[in-house]
Amino acid sequence: MIGIVYGDASRQEALSCLSKYADLLCIPVLIMIFRMEGIRARALYALAFSLVGIIILSYLIRFGLLPKLPFISGTVSSPTVLKLKLTHNLLVAFGAVLFLWLGYTSHNPRMRIFWYGFALLAVINVIFMVQGATGYLVLVALSLFAVWKYLGKRETVGTMLVISAVLVIGISIPSAFHERLNKIKMELQDWRADDKSTTSTGLRLEFYQNSLAIAARHPLTGVGTGGFPRAYAAQVAGTGKAETHNPHNEFLHLAVQVGVLGAILLVALFVFQWRLAARLPTPMYRGLARGLIITMVIGCMLNSFLLDHTEGLFYAWLTGLLYGGLQYDPHDKSSAPT
Repeated sequence: MIGIVYGDASRQEALSCLSKYADLLCIPVLIMIFRMEGIRARALYALAFSLVGIIILSYLIRFGLLPKLPFISGTVSSPTVLKLKLTHNLLVAFGAVLFLWLGYTSHNPRMRIFWYGFALLAVINVIFMVQGATGYLVLVALSLFAVWKYLGKRETVGTMLVISAVLVIGISIPSAFHERLNKIKMELQDWRADDKSTTSTGLRLEFYQNSLAIAARHPLTGVGTGGFPRAYAAQVAGTGKAETHNPHNEFLHLAVQVGVLGAILLVALFVFQWRLAARLPTPMYRGLARGLIITMVIGCMLNSFLLDHTEGLFYAWLTGLLYGGLQYDPHDKSSAPT
C-alpha cells in the first residue's frame, strides 16, 4: 500500500496490482471464522473432497470417458480440470499429502483405504499425467519433509526407496514427468544470458536476470506498486527480448516494486508461520501448516504465487483455516497474541 504513493505506475496500474494481493486481507477474517474446530474440520473435508472430484475428472479425461465440457480445460494428453497445468499439479500435489493425513487420522478402516487410495492416485496424476515442474518439486519436498519429520529410521529408509523408485520410473518411461524433465534439461543447455530466449525455462531465467538488475538499481524503495511492467519494459527496450508483467518469482516481484525489504518481509511471514505451526492443536494441522509453507516457498521461487488469484487465495484460505486453531500459553509472554 505504501508503494502506491511513488513510482511511475499510473494510479489504475498501482491499484490493479494491489488488488491482486487483496486475498491476504482475508487471512485475519478467516482466522476468526475458523476458530471453532467443527468448522475447521468441515472446511478441510470440503477441500479434500473437492480435490477428489478433480482427480476423478482428470482420470476420466485421460481415458477419454468424459465428453467435452465448457469448464474443462484439459485434454487426453494433459488432463487438467478447471485450471492450467501449473495450478492443477500444485493443488493435487498438496492434496496427496492432505489425503495421507486424513487416512492416518481416520478411525474407519474403509475411509483409511479410501484416503490412501486417492493419495496414490494423486501422486500418479502429478508425476505421470500432467506436466508441471512446480508440482513435481512440491510433491517431492512435501514427501521428504513428511519422511524426515514423522517416520522412524526403518520407515524412512523404506519410504525413501519407494520415492526413489517412483522417480526413476517417471524418468525412465514415457510420461509427462519424463517429457517435462527432458524439456527443461534441453532448455537449460540452450539458454544464453545475452541471447533472446524463446523457451519456457529460458524466459524464466531471462526474467530473473533482468529483474535482479532492476532491483539492484532500486534496492531500498523499488519502483513502486504496479511499476514492474513499465520498469521491465524499459530494462529490455532495444534488446528484442520479451516483455512481461511479472518475473514468475514472487520474491523478485516484491523486491522490484517495494525494495529488498518487501522480499524480506515475505520471508519473515513464512518463517513466522513455520514457528507458530508448533502451537497448532494436532499433528495433522501442524504438518499441513508447514506443508503449506513449503508449498508457498517453492511456488514463490518459480512463480508469482501471491499475484496469481487461485494460488494466492489457496494460501490465504488455508492459512486462515489452519491457524484458526492457534494455541498460546497466557503465562508465556513470547507466545501471547498482539
